[in-house]
Amino acid sequence: MSFLKKLFGPGPDFKKMMADGAVILDVRSPGEYASGHIKNSKNIPLQQLSAGVKSIPKNKPIITVCASGMRSGSAKSQLKSMGYEQVENGGPWSRLKSLI
Repeated sequence: MSFLKKLFGPGPDFKKMMADGAVILDVRSPGEYASGHIKNSKNIPLQQLSAGVKSIPKNKPIITVCASGMRSGSAKSQLKSMGYEQVENGGPWSRLKSLI
């Protein structure tokens, strides 16, 4: 077990979240999304999140992704402040794609 896993725990179980009907929210620009993304993910650029959030159900888990994990971390914080409870930062979309 790595040092970070010992220190912070194993982290989110993305496979379980997916089995529970998670929404993968990709907060990159439409151009970035078009160049590659996770099948069935929803693309709402971070700058448009507050307006586009109405289409995201509050009763399902949400996994935010982007290119590096920075924007998806911001999206997680924004969603939490809007009352979404089951939100995890999936980090880079390409890494999450290999995990689920």
